[in-house]
Amino acid sequence: MAYDFKSESEVKEFLQNLGIEYRFGCYSEKKPEVCHLLGDYLEAVKKDYEKARKLYKSNCDDYQFGKSCLKYGTYALLGKAGVKEDYKTAYQYFKKGCEQNVMDSCFNEGLLSITSSEKCGIKPDMTKGMSLLVKGCEGGNANSCYYASGFYISGLRKENSDDKKVEYDVPKDMKLAFKYASKGCDMGNVYCCVNLSQMYSKGEGIGKNEELAKKYKDIALEMQKESQEVGKTLTFQEGLS
Repeated sequence: MAYDFKSESEVKEFLQNLGIEYRFGCYSEKKPEVCHLLGDYLEAVKKDYEKARKLYKSNCDDYQFGKSCLKYGTYALLGKAGVKEDYKTAYQYFKKGCEQNVMDSCFNEGLLSITSSEKCGIKPDMTKGMSLLVKGCEGGNANSCYYASGFYISGLRKENSDDKKVEYDVPKDMKLAFKYASKGCDMGNVYCCVNLSQMYSKGEGIGKNEELAKKYKDIALEMQKESQEVGKTLTFQEGLS
């Protein structure tokens, strides 16, 4: 059946039928990918965040569906839809998602490994965290590229390191910083493009090149302009904001 999406009544009919289709695919046919779609439907269309959260959790636990693990982990991290903020639980679900090669989950797990503390129930592990960010970057997550690049620019100091004898869990490495900034910029991360411009300008991690420094500066400015235009019309992740 063809729907006229300019008609409010036909849009409502379409959405109602979509919900029926997703429920059948999830509960009767036991398809994890459809259960995840049903969760998205409950979240985005019905605005029933608590039911969506529960569905994401069961779909992760019962079927190891990585995208649902990521979604439930995000609810736990932010403390939304009837759950308290719980970094440890969030970390566990991000880990499950990363094991299923969901790169957004690898990014979240990696960042929590680096930035959290044992007070949050997470034992910091800089080396593991960096390996997860690198995995996320190589797998196409631009934010992972940005953080991996940034951490290689600064290095990650050992917890008990002092200014007299600085020791690093992850040492500074401008060549790797350049590598991951390049990947991130290619994927559209504006901050990676900014870092890339500065590296070419200063000759850090790559030969100095003012022409390329200007090129990537212009790319970053254009990205920033485009994002401002998009931001006027779109709001993402309404269920988690």
